[in-house]
Amino acid sequence: MAEVILPVLDEVEAIPWVLDQMPAGYVPLVVDNGSSDGSAELAEGLGARVVRESRRGFGAACFAGLAAASAEVVCFMDCDASLDPSELPRVAGPVDDGTADLVLGRRRAEPGSWHPHGRLANRLLVRELRRRGGVRLRDLGPMRAASRERLLGLGIRDRRSGWPLEMALRAARAGWRVEEVDVSYRPRRGRSKVTGTVRGTALAAYDMAVALR
Repeated sequence: MAEVILPVLDEVEAIPWVLDQMPAGYVPLVVDNGSSDGSAELAEGLGARVVRESRRGFGAACFAGLAAASAEVVCFMDCDASLDPSELPRVAGPVDDGTADLVLGRRRAEPGSWHPHGRLANRLLVRELRRRGGVRLRDLGPMRAASRERLLGLGIRDRRSGWPLEMALRAARAGWRVEEVDVSYRPRRGRSKVTGTVRGTALAAYDMAVALR
């Protein structure tokens, strides 16, 4: 069994589809980060376990889910229907069988799913990650899997948008085997709060630059 941590901020349009596509053996753990559209209540009504994190920030939500989880393997993914939960076994499989320590889903984007500013920021950050951490990633993918206990042991400090980058950087410096597998990436449902806007991308890039320092 693996637990799937789903950070949520006003994702009422996407939650039903995401939960419905969850494969057997993968248990959703929704972390509501201050939604005002009834996302938490909807997820609970659909049978998902919900944790509420009042401190705003993507990293705060991810850490709250990590702290609340109990499975040996945990996965993270966006809950906006841009990622397909049915592909989680492909990401978690190498962690389950012991051939990798951290696996990220490299996004194979459908037309219109990945805005140019987000793609450019991702490319620059991955380049810095290669330079500083020696990890030859092509995408700082939002679908990922690792051991819960080992992730807690990394001591990730960022509680905003720098969380994904800091995770990969600390894992590389700790000598983890970091791998990528391809996953599909489609247009999200609902309004984007972060990388779908220029301002959101700029704020995320700033947080990740802080994480690099």
